[in-house]
Amino acid sequence: MADYLEIHPQNPQPRLIAQAAEAIRAGALTAFPTDSAYALGGHLGDAALLERIRRIRGVDERHHFTLMCRDLSEIATYARVDNAQYRLLKAATPGSYTFILEGTKELPRRVLHPKRKTIGLRIPDHPVVLALLEELNEPLLSSTLILPGAEIPVCDADEIRERLDKLVDLVIDAGPCSGEMTTVLNLVGGGIELVRAGRGPLELFGLTVE
Repeated sequence: MADYLEIHPQNPQPRLIAQAAEAIRAGALTAFPTDSAYALGGHLGDAALLERIRRIRGVDERHHFTLMCRDLSEIATYARVDNAQYRLLKAATPGSYTFILEGTKELPRRVLHPKRKTIGLRIPDHPVVLALLEELNEPLLSSTLILPGAEIPVCDADEIRERLDKLVDLVIDAGPCSGEMTTVLNLVGGGIELVRAGRGPLELFGLTVE
């Protein structure tokens, strides 16, 4: 059975954040809230954790994982970012956007898309996740918590308790999330390609949904 931590959504308790970070460093597969929906995640270097997430999500090795980062300098460590991309990221973060970028050699090959060598990166706008990232002092490897056959992601801890209690190690309960997906933008190749319209508005990028 999973461990549960109830953390205040706006003023996360440092003791509980430290407890969660310790569990993640030890390899815990964790369900945690973000500014869009709940996500599954854990330590970047844990190969077994990748497979556990894939099994729960029902996805294969072509699934794009996302690195949750605390700031732009961290993104630049793990992805190739030119000056124009950096300015765009600066204007849009933190927020409900996931950016597809080419990964650097700092990342294990197994977390990258097998053909494109890309990964999703984002800086979430949620006090609990930002506090956790600060405590960890490194990114979280993550994937939106969408169960097989579902069209919308899980947005509250009660559903996680009901359906995933024996499949995850830790659940951070900070109340319900919006339930909307992030907006996904592919920045590889110098342009801006809308992959998925979601919670993050498109006006900032001069894009519209047809």
